Amino acid sequence: MRQDIHNSNVPSICRECEARHNGICGALNEEELQQIAKHTRQVVHAEGDELMSESEPVEYYANVMRGAIKLSKMLADGRQQVVGLQFAPDFLGRPFARESRLTAEAASETKLCHIPKPAFEAMLKQNAQLEHRLFDQTLRELDEARDWMLTLGRKTASEKLASFLLLIATHINPVRDENSNRAVFDLPLTRADIADFLGLTIETVSRQLTKLRSAGVIEVTNNRHVVIPDLERLSARCG
Repeated sequence: MRQDIHNSNVPSICRECEARHNGICGALNEEELQQIAKHTRQVVHAEGDELMSESEPVEYYANVMRGAIKLSKMLADGRQQVVGLQFAPDFLGRPFARESRLTAEAASETKLCHIPKPAFEAMLKQNAQLEHRLFDQTLRELDEARDWMLTLGRKTASEKLASFLLLIATHINPVRDENSNRAVFDLPLTRADIADFLGLTIETVSRQLTKLRSAGVIEVTNNRHVVIPDLERLSARCG
Protein backbone atom coordinates (compact mmCIF):
# COMPACT_ATOMS: atom_id res chain seq x y z
CA MET A 1 0.00 0.00 0.00
CA ARG A 2 1.24 3.52 -0.72
CA GLN A 3 2.72 5.09 2.38
CA ASP A 4 0.75 8.31 2.09
CA ILE A 5 -2.52 6.90 0.76
CA HIS A 6 -4.31 8.06 3.93
CA ASN A 7 -2.36 11.31 4.34
CA SER A 8 -5.02 14.00 4.63
CA ASN A 9 -2.54 16.63 3.45
CA VAL A 10 -2.21 14.99 0.04
CA PRO A 11 -5.18 15.76 -2.26
CA SER A 12 -7.43 12.73 -2.68
CA ILE A 13 -7.07 12.99 -6.45
CA CYS A 14 -3.31 12.42 -6.05
CA ARG A 15 -3.08 9.67 -3.43
CA GLU A 16 -3.27 6.61 -5.67
CA CYS A 17 -1.82 8.18 -8.83
CA GLU A 18 1.34 6.56 -10.18
CA ALA A 19 2.62 9.98 -11.28
CA ARG A 20 2.52 11.01 -7.62
CA HIS A 21 4.79 8.13 -6.64
CA ASN A 22 6.87 7.27 -9.70
CA GLY A 23 6.21 10.09 -12.17
CA ILE A 24 6.83 13.81 -12.39
CA CYS A 25 4.49 14.78 -9.54
CA GLY A 26 6.80 12.95 -7.15
CA ALA A 27 8.84 16.17 -7.22
CA LEU A 28 6.00 18.14 -5.61
CA ASN A 29 5.46 18.61 -1.88
CA GLU A 30 2.03 18.51 -0.26
CA GLU A 31 1.41 22.24 -0.66
CA GLU A 32 2.38 22.13 -4.34
CA LEU A 33 0.18 19.08 -4.91
CA GLN A 34 -2.74 20.96 -3.39
CA GLN A 35 -2.03 23.89 -5.69
CA ILE A 36 -1.86 21.83 -8.90
CA ALA A 37 -4.83 19.67 -7.87
CA LYS A 38 -7.06 22.76 -8.07
CA HIS A 39 -6.55 22.74 -11.83
CA THR A 40 -6.48 19.03 -12.66
CA ARG A 41 -9.27 16.64 -13.59
CA GLN A 42 -9.22 12.90 -14.12
CA VAL A 43 -10.74 11.65 -17.36
CA VAL A 44 -11.32 8.11 -18.62
CA HIS A 45 -10.89 7.82 -22.39
CA ALA A 46 -12.27 4.95 -24.43
CA GLU A 47 -10.06 2.90 -26.72
CA GLY A 48 -9.58 4.82 -29.96
CA ASP A 49 -10.16 8.29 -28.50
CA GLU A 50 -7.80 10.91 -29.93
CA LEU A 51 -6.05 12.69 -27.07
CA MET A 52 -3.83 15.06 -29.02
CA SER A 53 -3.65 15.75 -32.73
CA GLU A 54 -0.52 16.47 -34.74
CA SER A 55 -0.14 20.16 -35.65
CA GLU A 56 -3.12 21.13 -33.48
CA PRO A 57 -2.82 23.64 -30.58
CA VAL A 58 -1.91 22.15 -27.21
CA GLU A 59 -4.49 22.94 -24.54
CA TYR A 60 -3.47 20.54 -21.79
CA TYR A 61 -0.87 18.03 -20.67
CA ALA A 62 -1.60 14.82 -18.82
CA ASN A 63 -0.20 12.19 -16.51
CA VAL A 64 -1.06 8.66 -17.57
CA MET A 65 -2.77 6.90 -14.66
CA ARG A 66 -3.58 3.61 -16.39
CA GLY A 67 -3.87 2.14 -19.86
CA ALA A 68 -1.74 2.58 -22.96
CA ILE A 69 -1.33 5.45 -25.41
CA LYS A 70 -0.27 5.11 -29.04
CA LEU A 71 1.90 7.92 -30.42
CA SER A 72 2.04 8.35 -34.20
CA LYS A 73 3.17 10.73 -36.91
CA MET A 74 1.76 11.13 -40.40
CA LEU A 75 3.33 11.88 -43.78
CA ALA A 76 1.83 14.40 -46.19
CA ASP A 77 0.30 11.60 -48.27
CA GLY A 78 -1.55 10.15 -45.29
CA ARG A 79 0.77 7.30 -44.40
CA GLN A 80 1.05 6.87 -40.65
CA GLN A 81 3.80 5.48 -38.44
CA VAL A 82 3.42 4.44 -34.81
CA VAL A 83 6.47 6.01 -33.17
CA GLY A 84 5.96 5.16 -29.51
CA LEU A 85 3.81 3.93 -26.65
CA GLN A 86 3.16 5.48 -23.26
CA PHE A 87 2.02 3.91 -20.00
CA ALA A 88 1.53 5.00 -16.39
CA PRO A 89 3.17 7.11 -15.00
CA ASP A 90 4.38 8.73 -18.24
CA PHE A 91 3.76 12.40 -19.00
CA LEU A 92 1.83 13.18 -22.17
CA GLY A 93 2.73 16.36 -24.02
CA ARG A 94 5.67 18.63 -24.78
CA PRO A 95 5.78 21.69 -22.50
CA PHE A 96 5.99 25.14 -24.08
CA ALA A 97 5.21 23.83 -27.57
CA ARG A 98 2.34 25.69 -29.22
CA GLU A 99 1.32 22.73 -31.37
CA SER A 100 1.48 19.00 -30.82
CA ARG A 101 4.31 17.29 -32.70
CA LEU A 102 2.43 14.01 -32.94
CA THR A 103 -0.96 12.35 -32.56
CA ALA A 104 -1.77 10.57 -29.31
CA GLU A 105 -4.56 7.99 -29.23
CA ALA A 106 -5.88 5.81 -26.43
CA ALA A 107 -4.76 2.30 -27.41
CA SER A 108 -6.90 0.85 -24.62
CA GLU A 109 -9.27 2.32 -22.09
CA THR A 110 -7.03 4.96 -20.56
CA LYS A 111 -7.29 7.15 -17.48
CA LEU A 112 -5.50 10.50 -17.60
CA CYS A 113 -5.01 13.34 -15.17
CA HIS A 114 -5.45 16.45 -17.33
CA ILE A 115 -3.43 19.54 -16.40
CA PRO A 116 -4.18 22.81 -18.25
CA LYS A 117 -1.19 24.06 -20.22
CA PRO A 118 -0.92 27.49 -18.49
CA ALA A 119 -1.11 26.05 -14.97
CA PHE A 120 1.52 23.38 -15.58
CA GLU A 121 3.94 25.67 -17.40
CA ALA A 122 3.68 28.29 -14.65
CA MET A 123 4.54 25.70 -12.00
CA LEU A 124 7.34 24.26 -14.14
CA LYS A 125 8.99 27.69 -14.38
CA GLN A 126 8.88 28.06 -10.59
CA ASN A 127 9.88 24.54 -9.53
CA ALA A 128 13.39 23.31 -10.31
CA GLN A 129 12.69 19.83 -8.91
CA LEU A 130 9.67 19.40 -11.16
CA GLU A 131 11.73 20.60 -14.12
CA HIS A 132 14.48 18.12 -13.21
CA ARG A 133 12.01 15.24 -12.90
CA LEU A 134 10.53 16.04 -16.32
CA PHE A 135 14.04 16.31 -17.79
CA ASP A 136 14.92 12.88 -16.36
CA GLN A 137 11.80 11.35 -17.90
CA THR A 138 12.57 12.98 -21.26
CA LEU A 139 16.10 11.54 -21.25
CA ARG A 140 14.74 8.11 -20.32
CA GLU A 141 12.34 8.26 -23.26
CA LEU A 142 15.26 9.25 -25.51
CA ASP A 143 17.24 6.22 -24.29
CA GLU A 144 14.24 3.98 -24.92
CA ALA A 145 13.82 5.42 -28.43
CA ARG A 146 17.46 4.63 -29.20
CA ASP A 147 17.04 1.10 -27.89
CA TRP A 148 13.97 0.71 -30.10
CA MET A 149 15.93 1.94 -33.12
CA LEU A 150 18.31 -0.96 -32.47
CA THR A 151 15.37 -3.34 -32.27
CA LEU A 152 13.93 -2.13 -35.56
CA GLY A 153 17.25 -1.98 -37.35
CA ARG A 154 18.98 -5.18 -36.27
CA LYS A 155 16.59 -7.71 -34.77
CA THR A 156 14.82 -10.50 -36.61
CA ALA A 157 11.03 -10.58 -36.91
CA SER A 158 10.84 -13.10 -34.07
CA GLU A 159 13.07 -10.97 -31.84
CA LYS A 160 11.08 -7.82 -32.64
CA LEU A 161 7.79 -9.40 -31.61
CA ALA A 162 9.29 -10.88 -28.44
CA SER A 163 10.73 -7.45 -27.56
CA PHE A 164 7.34 -5.82 -28.15
CA LEU A 165 5.52 -8.34 -25.93
CA LEU A 166 8.12 -7.91 -23.19
CA LEU A 167 7.69 -4.12 -23.41
CA ILE A 168 3.93 -4.43 -22.92
CA ALA A 169 4.23 -7.04 -20.19
CA THR A 170 6.59 -4.93 -18.09
CA HIS A 171 4.90 -1.55 -18.58
CA ILE A 172 1.13 -1.87 -19.02
CA ASN A 173 0.41 -2.60 -15.35
CA PRO A 174 2.11 0.06 -13.19
CA VAL A 175 1.53 -1.90 -9.96
CA ARG A 176 2.64 -5.27 -11.30
CA ASP A 177 4.58 -7.37 -8.80
CA GLU A 178 8.15 -6.98 -10.05
CA ASN A 179 9.13 -10.19 -8.27
CA SER A 180 6.64 -12.18 -10.32
CA ASN A 181 7.93 -13.89 -13.45
CA ARG A 182 4.42 -14.12 -14.93
CA ALA A 183 2.41 -11.49 -16.79
CA VAL A 184 -1.20 -11.25 -17.97
CA PHE A 185 -2.51 -8.45 -20.18
CA ASP A 186 -4.68 -7.51 -23.15
CA LEU A 187 -2.78 -6.38 -26.23
CA PRO A 188 -3.32 -2.60 -26.54
CA LEU A 189 -2.64 -2.60 -30.29
CA THR A 190 -4.30 -4.33 -33.21
CA ARG A 191 -2.29 -6.69 -35.40
CA ALA A 192 -2.07 -3.89 -37.98
CA ASP A 193 -0.71 -1.42 -35.41
CA ILE A 194 1.79 -3.98 -34.12
CA ALA A 195 2.98 -4.57 -37.67
CA ASP A 196 3.28 -0.82 -38.20
CA PHE A 197 5.20 -0.35 -34.94
CA LEU A 198 7.63 -3.18 -35.73
CA GLY A 199 8.08 -2.54 -39.44
CA LEU A 200 6.59 -5.94 -40.33
CA THR A 201 3.61 -7.18 -42.30
CA ILE A 202 0.43 -8.29 -40.55
CA GLU A 203 1.02 -11.81 -41.88
CA THR A 204 4.50 -11.90 -40.34
CA VAL A 205 3.17 -10.74 -36.97
CA SER A 206 0.52 -13.47 -37.04
CA ARG A 207 3.08 -16.14 -37.97
CA GLN A 208 5.46 -15.11 -35.22
CA LEU A 209 2.66 -15.06 -32.64
CA THR A 210 1.71 -18.58 -33.70
CA LYS A 211 5.32 -19.73 -33.31
CA LEU A 212 5.53 -18.27 -29.80
CA ARG A 213 2.25 -19.95 -28.87
CA SER A 214 3.38 -23.29 -30.29
CA ALA A 215 6.61 -23.05 -28.32
CA GLY A 216 4.66 -22.39 -25.12
CA VAL A 217 6.28 -18.99 -24.61
CA ILE A 218 2.90 -17.22 -24.65
CA GLU A 219 -0.77 -18.11 -24.42
CA VAL A 220 -3.31 -16.10 -26.42
CA THR A 221 -7.10 -16.20 -26.16
CA ASN A 222 -9.69 -14.09 -27.97
CA ASN A 223 -6.87 -12.70 -30.17
CA ARG A 224 -5.85 -10.08 -27.58
CA HIS A 225 -5.66 -11.65 -24.12
CA VAL A 226 -2.07 -12.72 -23.50
CA VAL A 227 -0.55 -14.79 -20.71
CA ILE A 228 3.22 -15.03 -20.40
CA PRO A 229 4.03 -17.86 -17.99
CA ASP A 230 7.76 -17.11 -17.83
CA LEU A 231 9.07 -13.61 -18.60
CA GLU A 232 12.68 -14.81 -18.56
CA ARG A 233 11.91 -17.29 -21.29
CA LEU A 234 10.35 -14.52 -23.39
CA SER A 235 13.29 -12.22 -22.66
CA ALA A 236 15.70 -14.88 -23.93
CA ARG A 237 14.01 -14.61 -27.33
CA CYS A 238 14.52 -10.84 -27.58
CA GLY A 239 18.07 -11.11 -28.93
